[in-house]
Amino acid sequence: MVSGYRTSSDIKDMDLSLIHEFISNTYWAKGIPLTTMEKAIKNSLCFGVFTECGTQVGFARMVTDSATFAYLADVFVSSEHRGKGLSKLLMQVIIEHPDLQGIRRMMLATSDAHGLYEQFGFKALGSPDSFMEVHQPDVYKSV
Repeated sequence: MVSGYRTSSDIKDMDLSLIHEFISNTYWAKGIPLTTMEKAIKNSLCFGVFTECGTQVGFARMVTDSATFAYLADVFVSSEHRGKGLSKLLMQVIIEHPDLQGIRRMMLATSDAHGLYEQFGFKALGSPDSFMEVHQPDVYKSV
């Protein structure tokens, strides 16, 4: 634990407005509609970091079947709370979550946090030629 903070995976604790405000301004989900973010949260295993007074300052979600596959998405810690070990705390809670034990493959995409995720066992794709994608980076511009 990090003194002064707590974590939760209870979806009722998540601050949708705060999460949407942050995620809708990221390079990976710029302009995501609130209804889309709400649906994504509802259908994911979510994790939050909160101050002792209950203000949410971090978030991540796992898109998973809780049996064989999980995809880590939308990870953030608010700028004013960075540098305190909260991203490591968040990742530790995620990796240790009971619903994510025995998962054959966990994946994520990042452009700038490789060092963080490597500490938790993530590495570059071993067989990148095996993976394919449908990528629509401008999908939220048309909504």
